[in-house]
Amino acid sequence: MLWVAIDYDSRSTLIVMRGILTDQRYVDDILRPHVGPFLNGLPGAIFQQDNAHPHTARVAQDFLCHFQALPWPAHSPDLSPVEHVWDQLKRQMSSCHSVHDLELAVQDMWAHLPQDNIRCLINSMPDRVAACIAAGVGPMHY
Repeated sequence: MLWVAIDYDSRSTLIVMRGILTDQRYVDDILRPHVGPFLNGLPGAIFQQDNAHPHTARVAQDFLCHFQALPWPAHSPDLSPVEHVWDQLKRQMSSCHSVHDLELAVQDMWAHLPQDNIRCLINSMPDRVAACIAAGVGPMHY
């Protein structure tokens, strides 16, 4: 599993996690060491995550109660700028012959992804939200 956080003017380091992401592991290995410091460095930041079980677990919600979080509609990956960052990285990915090679390639692409790409995705959010509302329960055409 890969984890990152993005902001208009910054981004986290890319975290590679092996194994199953339990609720407690999410807090101990992602939220406490990475999310907390990242958000503390961004006054007024609003944290966004999807509704994966470790994200919605009581232990994660207890940790996040100190931060402003955006309520997230179920099954709405089009509303997440970071999902579109992952899509950009996947399109650039060459074939890798091992998990280690894949990790190195993703870390390199993450390190060299222009911040302007992230800004463009964040700037596109009002249009994405409008397209999602217009689509209702159907597929979004954006």
